[in-house]
Amino acid sequence: MWSKIIGCVALICLTACVNKDAAQTQQQNPQVNKARPNILWIYIEDQNAWNNAWGDYTVSTPNVKQFADTGVRFTNTNQPAPVCSATRSALITGQYQTTLGVHEHRSYRSSYNGMFLPKGYKTVPELFIDAGYQTFNIGKDDYNFKYDRSKLYNAHKGFAGFQGAHDGEKFDWAKQLKNKPFFGQIQLKGAKHNTPHMDKAGVPKVDPAKMILPPYYADTPATRYEWAKHYRTQVMSDIELAEILKELADNNILENTAIFWFSDHGMGLLRHKQELYEDGVKVPLVINWPAGNKSLRKKGAVRNELVSGLDIPTTSLALAGITAPDYYDGENLFSDEFTGREFLISAKDRMDHTFDRSRTVRTEKYRYIRQFHPELSSAQPQYRDKKDFSMEFHALFEQGKLTPAQAAYFSATKPVEELYDLDSDPHQIHNLALLPEYATELKRHRQILLNWIAETDDKGAYPESDKAIKEVLDMWGKYCVSAQCESYRKRNSDTLKLRGDQVYPPVEWPAYMPKPKNSYYEKLENIYRVKNQ
Repeated sequence: MWSKIIGCVALICLTACVNKDAAQTQQQNPQVNKARPNILWIYIEDQNAWNNAWGDYTVSTPNVKQFADTGVRFTNTNQPAPVCSATRSALITGQYQTTLGVHEHRSYRSSYNGMFLPKGYKTVPELFIDAGYQTFNIGKDDYNFKYDRSKLYNAHKGFAGFQGAHDGEKFDWAKQLKNKPFFGQIQLKGAKHNTPHMDKAGVPKVDPAKMILPPYYADTPATRYEWAKHYRTQVMSDIELAEILKELADNNILENTAIFWFSDHGMGLLRHKQELYEDGVKVPLVINWPAGNKSLRKKGAVRNELVSGLDIPTTSLALAGITAPDYYDGENLFSDEFTGREFLISAKDRMDHTFDRSRTVRTEKYRYIRQFHPELSSAQPQYRDKKDFSMEFHALFEQGKLTPAQAAYFSATKPVEELYDLDSDPHQIHNLALLPEYATELKRHRQILLNWIAETDDKGAYPESDKAIKEVLDMWGKYCVSAQCESYRKRNSDTLKLRGDQVYPPVEWPAYMPKPKNSYYEKLENIYRVKNQ
């Protein structure tokens, strides 16, 4: 009940704020348009756009709808990766994760394996700090490079790592920073909310029997349950948005806070998260700045252009009057020059202990996917193997009871190239890559990707080092059965039972970035090792 009351109050507050016209706002507070705006990222885990703002009324999400209706909703936003750490590493640095070499999921977490950003490189929060902002991140960082967290987040201590959203140091951010400009990130659990938590919050149950599954899924009880659960998590995200808006309103800072509401990638089912299809990388994005919405909406309240997640940091900086460095790959979505991207690139690389490499090109009508390891199945061993929906799905494959579209995920190999017409085939089932009539489009998309790989120096083309593979083994142990882990075991049988920090020397931190005192990296390494061995 309390969550619903909060939601109603926040909805009223937001409506009152955003419906003022610019003249009234300026008259009541002449400084509002002169003051630097706060920038707040509401960063949601593993969630697709199954909400009222996107026209889906399976569940009720009134706060998200009102928030989108009064701000700017972007309908074609793709993140640079279908997994959290790679996307988060890209967005916080403003550059493709593959260019910086921070593309391998959950990498560089140990004391003996390290990646550092180049000397002089400024992350997004560091640029805000240089401009006089306070910065914070409530929840996980999950960055695939080593850093001194105090240099990125100066408003609170927190701690690094990939802890669950909303976990970490308690920090009354709105109250403590209401008189200072801030750049903040609040991580929401999104699709990772568990059923007991949603039951406790009073989120209505969703009937799995009423779910309409896409044709690439087997119709199993666990898949239906997971599909229904994802809708319940939409309600949780709606409640949490309302709570954050109320916090801003209660501290009189909602008006001049530009809020970016988005997710890191798609939901956790097979063929969504960790894959390069639409539902793996296409995410919801809303930008709402009550004091500035009239200006933001000059190009429309609903924007259908192709937008990259990398445009989020550049646009955030621009709204604060900060120029993004030339090495940032994003564009300002509200600049007069921005007319949408010609294409979007997303990249899949190693996922935990599963080695692979794929790239996708999204144009206005098509999605092209290039598999650099077609000899490997999409269904390589992974963290979802013991989940009910995965076991049910795989059992039906073994029994020969799946349709070709459903069985494709478990095939022993993958197509080298895939091309889908998203207008006629939104589920991406009919691969057009081998059809002669699509040869021109196939060649065009192939060339876009090849040019991008060369121009950005895609680091996914380079194999991981032995230290990196040892880090995978330290983290995942017996679960890694990839060829890289098997090769390492054979070549290093004499030291295999030793921890990586007993085999390799500690990483030498560069002079321009001294190692933080009381480093948390060793703690992270121990967490991984104890959990997975």
